[in-house]
Amino acid sequence: MTVLELLDYASVFIFALTGALVASRAQLDIVGFGFVASLTAVGGGTLRDVILDRNPIFWVAEPAFVAVAIAAAVLVFFTAHLFESRLTVLTWLDACALAVAVPAGTGVALALGQHWGIVLLMGVATGCFGGLMRDVVCNEVPLVLKQGELYVTAAFAGAAAALLATAFLPTGLALLACAGVTFTLRAGSLIFGWSLPVYKSRPPRR
Repeated sequence: MTVLELLDYASVFIFALTGALVASRAQLDIVGFGFVASLTAVGGGTLRDVILDRNPIFWVAEPAFVAVAIAAAVLVFFTAHLFESRLTVLTWLDACALAVAVPAGTGVALALGQHWGIVLLMGVATGCFGGLMRDVVCNEVPLVLKQGELYVTAAFAGAAAALLATAFLPTGLALLACAGVTFTLRAGSLIFGWSLPVYKSRPPRR
């Protein structure tokens, strides 16, 4: 198994766990769990592969990815009640998923020899869109758009770190740096309140 395949499998599994946790908060049945988990797990990677014209799409080429997502959904269906705060678990699992999915998307774009701007966008898209689809479908406030937290910024910084690191390190280590930067920024935002300035409205000028 290659590094990119390993990253994709890890991303699919952890994002599927988050999707199933959101399904538990929405009190869906087990089929709903499987649907939301699968949508979350493959959403970002599917968008990446479609934009990059990567044929076939990763989970079509290897249906085991969908099986992994379904397994995660079943696991959460029978264990979600054990967590004291499913929202806390969801938030931290999502941070871990982001830290895996961003290097997965970045690595694919790098392997295809894409322009650095495309590499950045694919890292962000792969990391963010699965969770965005999950929250929109389940009528939750999207974590990716939550005010006062670093999310897209963490993904962007991680992808940028990978690009810079490839000038000095092997690709595998560069992707590890990407994961580290992404998770550090996201975790720092959750624990210490790191954030960027937000827009403040002003009275209109006459």
